[in-house]
Formats: sequence, C-alpha cells, structure tokens
Amino acid sequence: MPLSSQSSPSLTRRTALFTTVATSLGLWGGGALALEDLKVVTTIKPVHSLVAAVMEGVGTPSLLIDGAASPHGFALKPSQAADLQNADLVIWVGPQLAPALEKPIETLAANAVQIELMKAPGVHLLGYREGARFEGHSHDHGEEAHGHDDHDHGKEEHASHDHGHDHAEHDRSHDDHSHDDHSHDHASHDDHGHDKEEHAGHDQGHNHAHGGKDSHIWLDPENGKAMVNAIEAALIEADPEHADAYKANAANTRQKIDNLSASISGRMATLNNTGFIVFHDAYRYFEHRFDIEAAGAISISPDTPPSADRIRQIRDLISESSAACVFIEPQFEPKIVDSVIEGTQTKAVLLDPLGAMVENGPDLYTTVIEGVASSLEECFSQG
Repeated sequence: MPLSSQSSPSLTRRTALFTTVATSLGLWGGGALALEDLKVVTTIKPVHSLVAAVMEGVGTPSLLIDGAASPHGFALKPSQAADLQNADLVIWVGPQLAPALEKPIETLAANAVQIELMKAPGVHLLGYREGARFEGHSHDHGEEAHGHDDHDHGKEEHASHDHGHDHAEHDRSHDDHSHDDHSHDHASHDDHGHDKEEHAGHDQGHNHAHGGKDSHIWLDPENGKAMVNAIEAALIEADPEHADAYKANAANTRQKIDNLSASISGRMATLNNTGFIVFHDAYRYFEHRFDIEAAGAISISPDTPPSADRIRQIRDLISESSAACVFIEPQFEPKIVDSVIEGTQTKAVLLDPLGAMVENGPDLYTTVIEGVASSLEECFSQG
C-alpha cells in the first residue's frame, strides 16, 4: 500500500519524493534498498516494541529513549543525533509526547520519512483532564458514545485492513470533539480557581500547544493495533521485498494484542474500584478502554511540580474517597507521593507505562499493557 496523506500518518516534505521512487528506493542510490541498509529509528520503548514485532526476523529498529528516561524532557546524545541523520524511517508518537525531539527530528532527519502515530488512521484521541480531581469522569462529557464506537474500530479496521481510509475522517471529526471535551472539562471543574498558576504552565509543560490531546495513545490496545497497521504500511512501502514477513508479523501482533485485551477486560470488570490516584494524567486511554477511572492526579504534568494547594486537594480526595493507592512511576521522584499518602491507609504502587523496567524487544508492548492491569489489581488487593 503506497503511503499517502489519505492512507497513512502524517509525513514530511520528503514524502512526495519518497512515494514517487519508493518502488525502487533509489533515494539511497543503487536501486532497491538492501535489508541491512534500512535504518528505522523509534523514540520510546512501546513504539520500538511494536516496530520490532513487525520487523521480527527481518531487521531491528533503533531506540532513542531507553531505560527510565522520560520523553517529556529528553536530550539527544551525539550518537543518537547520528542515528537520526542516518535514518530512513523515523516512527514516533509525535511532538505532543516528546517536544524536545521535534526540532531534531525535523532537521537531523529531514531526509527520512517521518511517521507520527498520533495521526495514524484508527488511532482514537482523548483530551487531557483538568484539575486535581477528575470529577464527572470522562464518560460524563460525551465520550461514552465515541468510546463504544471505538470498541468496534479495531474489528472494522482489522476486517477491512485498508488502514482506515474512513477512520481518518472519523479521527479528524473526533479530534474536534476531544478538544470540545477538553474545554468543557476546563469550564466545569471547581479546582481551576486553585490551579491557575499550574494551568499557566500546563500548555508548556505537557504540550497542550500542540492541540491538547493526550499523547499516551499506546495504553489503549485498540490504538496499539492501529499503530501496528501504520508501522506495517510504512515498512512495506520502504522494503516491499519483505512485505509478506511484515504482513504476517503484523497480523500475529494484532492477535496477541486482541488476546491480551480480552483477558484484561474480564479482569478489570471484577475489580472493586474504591478509587486510585495517578502521578500525572497518563492513563486515560487504558481507563477509557477498560471502564476503570482514576479519581485524580497529583501533578498537572511531569514538568510542572504540584502546588501546595493541589497536594492539599489530593490529600482531601484520598480522605474523602478512601483511595486504595497512588501510582508512582519509575521516571519520577517518589517523594511527592510519599508526602501525599503520609498518615493515610493509601498505599503507593509502581506503574510503568513506558516499560522502563522491561527488557526491550517485540514482547515489551504487551508486557507493558499487562503490567498496567497487574498494577491496578495490586492496588485493590487486600494486604
């Protein structure tokens, strides 16, 4: 399937040239591109995992943000800058998640095809929630209907496997809806009077300047499958000689995600959700998919420390709701969480949305999704 503005994620200016000659891949000289010469660069571990899964047995992508490094404030090393300069494909979530990489990717990887997965057909976008308390929850703001539709998207996309021509239009209209929801949340929360200073830094701290959409898209397994579709299409375009392998690997990966999602759905339905608090609003996609919602967030963004008033609000929320746990993340300092739960029965539970503590490779993505589910089960377990 040729890459185009209708059938694939947003591409750079090089796209027109790439699609004109991609069948021979003469951009790199000497006719068709040799397998060992195909250089695929990814940014975060979950994306790297999905790319590695589709490329399994054919090649291995490189990874920029490894270990416990946070994508929100990441700085390139010289060797990583060289990887971008030599890249043929750059596959990333987009500048909403890793703003510090926007300029380097634009300049250093100017000759690469760039795939922004937040713009991939079939990827369902949600807006960020506002305030320390997530009062009303997302389903009260008109996203329930979209959520139910989206539960069917994966089946429809998989059945047609045309990489979502019709869903692109849906996503564009849904983007507008998500923005409206985001604004509606902002207008309706009482907490905003207390968080004006935090919100002033919110656009900068969590990249709401890029549209106000939550960039943690991979935590919805249905989005994971849509990402696999986009990755598959890009790899086939770049390396048509191995199209059959990419197709088989992608189908296998989608099936693994489906199986895991079905298992988690049953497990989440049995949880006694007495309330939980997240470190920052990074899990809405998982919550939305499996109908389990956080009560609030300690920090408005990873880059913006919570104010004393926000911490007070969270402590009040814990007291009022008897929240079972507060989630901590490997990337961030746990002292704030310790101060929030001090003197309460609420426990701290580790949650690893990026797979910082998971070995890189094709299985990391499903391990991360399973890990989120297991952390929630630990949160509500007795003892």
